[in-house]
Amino acid sequence: MKFIHITDTHLVPRGQLLYGLNPIDRLALCVADVNLRHPDAAFAILTGDLAHKGEPEAYAALKAELAKLRLPIHLMVGNHDSREHFAAAFPGAPHDENGFVQFLVEIGDVLGICLDTHEPGMPHGTFCERRADWLRRQLDAAGERPVFIFMHHPPFKVQLKRMDDISLLEPGHFVRAVEGRRNIRHLFFGHLHRPIAGSWRGISISTLRATSHQVALDFVIEGRIRGSHEPPEYGVVLVDADQTIVHSHAFLDRSDTFLL
Repeated sequence: MKFIHITDTHLVPRGQLLYGLNPIDRLALCVADVNLRHPDAAFAILTGDLAHKGEPEAYAALKAELAKLRLPIHLMVGNHDSREHFAAAFPGAPHDENGFVQFLVEIGDVLGICLDTHEPGMPHGTFCERRADWLRRQLDAAGERPVFIFMHHPPFKVQLKRMDDISLLEPGHFVRAVEGRRNIRHLFFGHLHRPIAGSWRGISISTLRATSHQVALDFVIEGRIRGSHEPPEYGVVLVDADQTIVHSHAFLDRSDTFLL
């Protein structure tokens, strides 16, 4: 099983730039590269911050570009998004009984659980008791089946000071929902615009650079976020019974290749 992880597209209305970049063009190049290199992937998933300011025009552009992707696509929301405008642009997008953009994805023998950490008007994430109750019910129903969790805001700190301030603000509901569960194989997230991997509470974790702008690697600066024009990425995730492998592909990198 192969799937594609994309995150933080930050689309703006056509004709606008963001930090000197064109997020629509960069997404278009990402889609074209996935179509060329990975037509055998089962699906792609986009872990939030679809639009930069949540404008209807940005979601219209997103819909047009994603229509060119030759894979099924699963869309999640992040802090820059608007649930209202997202739902208007993608009326068939799944959600839970409370209106949160939470849903399940079949990944072969693995169950994907996609979570909504969006808090309107806030840069940080929230995961309330209603969302946690939905998560607990899905985990209970999964039994011992392997699980991947997808979310926008990470529920832990990564020592990027300003980004840690705006991650999942109070992760207690999430932590209590997942603690003691031995079948959670991996946690995929977005938000940080950095290539990061490791483990948290025994769960392997990973995220990627955005298709848009990046966050610079700086463990010192506080108060403001230092941006970067490092190359954008998408992730190629390979899953079998024994392992989960995440390859990060800088799809705009044009470095020469050669035989070693």
